[in-house]
Amino acid sequence: MLSRSTLLSLLLLSLFLLFLCYAPSLPSPPLSKQTKHFTGDLRDITFSWNTLPFAFSNPPPLSLKIAVFSRKWPSVSSPGGMERHALTLHSALAARGHRVHVFTSPPPPDSTSLSTQSETGPHLHFLDGPPGQWRCDEAWTLYETESENDPFDVIHSESVAVFHRWARDVPNLVVSWHGISLEALHSGIYQDLTRGPGEKMAPAFNKSLAQSIYKVLDEIRFFRNYAHHVAISDSTGEMLRDVYQLPNRRVHVILNGVDQEQFGPDYELGRTFRDDIGLPKSAELVIGVSGRLVKDKGHPLLFEAFSKLALRHPNVFLIVAGSGPWAQRYADLGRNAKVLGAVPPTRLKAFYNSLDVFVDPTLRPQGLDLTLMEAMQCGKPVLATRFPSIKGSIVVDDEFGFMFSPNADSLLEQLEVVVAEGVTRLAERGRGCCEYAKRMFTAQKMALAYERLFLCVKNETYCGYPLRFD
Repeated sequence: MLSRSTLLSLLLLSLFLLFLCYAPSLPSPPLSKQTKHFTGDLRDITFSWNTLPFAFSNPPPLSLKIAVFSRKWPSVSSPGGMERHALTLHSALAARGHRVHVFTSPPPPDSTSLSTQSETGPHLHFLDGPPGQWRCDEAWTLYETESENDPFDVIHSESVAVFHRWARDVPNLVVSWHGISLEALHSGIYQDLTRGPGEKMAPAFNKSLAQSIYKVLDEIRFFRNYAHHVAISDSTGEMLRDVYQLPNRRVHVILNGVDQEQFGPDYELGRTFRDDIGLPKSAELVIGVSGRLVKDKGHPLLFEAFSKLALRHPNVFLIVAGSGPWAQRYADLGRNAKVLGAVPPTRLKAFYNSLDVFVDPTLRPQGLDLTLMEAMQCGKPVLATRFPSIKGSIVVDDEFGFMFSPNADSLLEQLEVVVAEGVTRLAERGRGCCEYAKRMFTAQKMALAYERLFLCVKNETYCGYPLRFD
């Protein structure tokens, strides 16, 4: 059991964090007014760099040598979000002529082509040893050997791939945070609230929740060792500045992006996918969810809410793309749920296009699920948990979809709203989502923003905006 002092500390910190994230604030001016006429030093802005116009057609003013530290590199059919981000970003930077060197853990013996070297892609440096095992000290040695005769212009760490003891006094180090302990603590609270009246807290979860407060304190202390921080959501940027006490000029908000060539509206592709999975022609509305089917992704909420929805609306269907412990629970719902297992990347576009609305019931406030961006690229409105990261960076306009509090009753309420609107109105919302996503969440936009940050780290001359190549 938790000690009384630990419980009190958790309670006080939790109340503070909830106030910080949900307290009313003065309304911000529309992004168009913030960015349309922006001039000055990019390090001074607190809004997302994705909102700024960058010219992809213009080549960069110089070719950078970039060292990337990533615990894993995509080598399976369904890589994690951080791995997909690393692959998408650094492949795009390599395509723009930058020399990208990736230091990563050994791939599995049966790894696919995602882990192979490419003449036009990043150069991969794999550690020796067991597959998937990350050893930062060895990676740093490889990095130093590679930089002896040709130094790197910038070092990029995907989260804590570069340990903070190496980060000290490295002025050209940029770290992208895909989740911080402050947000993970929130996630733990929301997960525990899903427990039933007679359900006991798992000992491992109890221990993890008790340790969360100390992880937050540790992070606040060691994050200052990193010279530059990239937050992948506007709310994380605020936390890094306000709670982690990092100077404004060292925190930069750059939202993730997805390959714009892989995702887009395609009505016929979606209809074919429905036929392939045996969806009845009588389906009046199709809802979709994808990803890992685990508790912290909110599947207890969706399972409970959709179970009740299906009883009221027998021609509403749920397509579940993913694998995990909740797969069988969804299968037990019968005809109203189609459980597909893990869908390969080549079929994701068809999956999204088969939907009328995409739902993300996540209980993890940290980061931003790429699935939301992919669905919007395919012209689908979204139904998502009302977390600051999602509300502040994804569903920034009520037209883009629906939001619910992290509980089953709130989700069911919004599902009823979705059903009442119908497919015609949802399609209208989807068109607006597609337009917004293609301005904000493309691999091109993400790569250009990172490129500009890396140039700024290399030489302050490139910190100004706009410049002749913008």
